[in-house]
Amino acid sequence: MARRRLSHEGTLILDSEGLSKLLGDDETVVALVAEARSRGMEVVISALTIIEAVHARTNKPRLNWILSGLRVIPVGDEEAKAASTLLMAAGLHGHKYAIDAAVAEAALRQQRPVVMLTSDVDDMTKLRGDRIRLVGV
Repeated sequence: MARRRLSHEGTLILDSEGLSKLLGDDETVVALVAEARSRGMEVVISALTIIEAVHARTNKPRLNWILSGLRVIPVGDEEAKAASTLLMAAGLHGHKYAIDAAVAEAALRQQRPVVMLTSDVDDMTKLRGDRIRLVGV
């Protein structure tokens, strides 16, 4: 498998699938996170990503260990308003896109360059424009 290269410094943000694959020890995602850290990138997630990714079978000690190495970005009313603006600008609405919009909004506020590991490349493309590099996982 060809290895994907990330930027020096900046931020790596994981969406729900990125976090789920990291929790599941997915070889590609683990390698991308390790590479990001070796290049000085901060690895972050939105607080809402935890809600979306965790389920009854989640290994809670592993989750806590993984989260201890990530910066969790809170979502308050200002962030919610900004995410809502992204949704409207993209012509999207509703619960299907709400967490994606919050993740995209969080990504837009991070130190550049920003790379996002996501399974929703199409939706994230609509929400973030060309300001964030997307890597499909």
